[in-house]
Amino acid sequence: MNILVVEDEKSIREVEAAYLKQQGYTVFEAQDGEEALEVFADKSIDLIILDLNLPSIDGIEVCRKIRNKSLVPIIMVTARIEEIDELVGLETGADDYIKKPFSPAILIARVKSALRRVDEGIVEEMDLHIDPEKMLVEKEGKKISFTTTQFNILYTLVKNPGKVFTREEILDRAYDDSLPPDVLDRTVDAHIKSIRKKLDDKQKYIHTVIGKGYKFGE
Repeated sequence: MNILVVEDEKSIREVEAAYLKQQGYTVFEAQDGEEALEVFADKSIDLIILDLNLPSIDGIEVCRKIRNKSLVPIIMVTARIEEIDELVGLETGADDYIKKPFSPAILIARVKSALRRVDEGIVEEMDLHIDPEKMLVEKEGKKISFTTTQFNILYTLVKNPGKVFTREEILDRAYDDSLPPDVLDRTVDAHIKSIRKKLDDKQKYIHTVIGKGYKFGE
């Protein structure tokens, strides 16, 4: 697996790269947004660890440019909880957010989670066709693109029609470890909002169960 680490602080970038290499990953490095886009265009990248505050092109713009071309998992690294709130509100397309400083164990867990692909078979419910091996979602035969986290959430709900999932349970299936409690609810709600928008969901697919969470179907 090839991982691109985008971080302008050399010492942090080298530490992240070292731990990832210890886990057997091939690591490419970039020190700013422009270089990140060049490396991504030139190499076969399986996951990106992307710092928010970058010179030349910031992390949000890099994320958007890459997301327009690819569903590669993107883990955004930020310095403050407030920045995570902003990123969730902007719905940048990132699959996960980590607040600095973080432990190597958290970084590796998030990477493994983002790279994990559901292999439990094709699901067809209503007019949706979902193939986890190809990370493919089709509605009435038309393909719809989702981030890795959005796909995992949608797949979890669709393969368990009628079952109510709490926000904690949803994140347990989307990540190996949950986000901080004060971010958790907003994170799930933002992902659900994005999924509904992409599905043009008029209360047909994902239903809010007040006080509990979400479910697929009646």
